Amino acid sequence: MDVNFTARRFKAHSDMKDYAFEEVRKLQKFYDGITKADVILSYERGVNSIKTAEVNLHVHAHMLSAKETSDDFVKSLDAAVQKVTTQLRKYKSKLREKDKTKVRKLVREKV
Repeated sequence: MDVNFTARRFKAHSDMKDYAFEEVRKLQKFYDGITKADVILSYERGVNSIKTAEVNLHVHAHMLSAKETSDDFVKSLDAAVQKVTTQLRKYKSKLREKDKTKVRKLVREKV
């Protein structure tokens, strides 16, 4: 899985980059069909800034996306990863349902 990291309007510390890569790579344990992941961090306003984290996963022919804002990049990133995890589980269950119906039809035709 390729992971692209982008920090908009600021330069991110290496600790933040490492944390983002680690969190996104954990998603592979839920589904191994992830081909590419994009992590985008940005902020609004200089004082009392709102930090935004966006995670985009490219899965075969689909793209799963989550965007979260908070007062801290770590909180935003954790919330976005949690959203994408939920979407990934839902996507995977839909795939399994489709495959099961195909298998059931093939078994019925053979009998």
